[in-house]
Amino acid sequence: MDIKGTTILGVRYGGEVAIAGDGQVTLGDTVLKSSGLKIRKLYNDTILAGFAGSAADSFTLLERFETRLEAFKGKLEKSAIELAKEWRTDKYLRRLEAMLLVMDKEKSLVISGTGDVVEPDEPVVGIGSGGAYARAAALALIETATSLKATEIARLALEIASKICVYTNSNIKVLTL
Repeated sequence: MDIKGTTILGVRYGGEVAIAGDGQVTLGDTVLKSSGLKIRKLYNDTILAGFAGSAADSFTLLERFETRLEAFKGKLEKSAIELAKEWRTDKYLRRLEAMLLVMDKEKSLVISGTGDVVEPDEPVVGIGSGGAYARAAALALIETATSLKATEIARLALEIASKICVYTNSNIKVLTL
């Protein structure tokens, strides 16, 4: 059985950058922990990162990404591309089951084990089993509730996702730049 950690949402809105993550960690079909922390500030608090997938795999990738950030002096895109190349070609890393969402003041990127580094067109990106629900909710909030800040949009969108996705709970943490 895999330990899974699920919903991460990144929001850029009104000059603010926010990343939110729920706290649910499951083992098979059982909630193992409700207060897991799946988001972090990296590289002198200039980069936000969140992970979804197998816990051990996620931490391994996060550590590798931090190493790349140090090597490339905080350059988000270069660090993400180099991690994706290594992830795709390394025999050990290739088997890892996780995704990373990383953000700085200018860019949001999703990094996957298939070698993808994707910068979404929209100001919102979600990963994990509840990511699509949270993303849809955040886009609707941006279109209808323009007085909200990015942190509020991220929190509300995850609360909505937690009512739909069984792998997402309402124990939400939000970090901002």
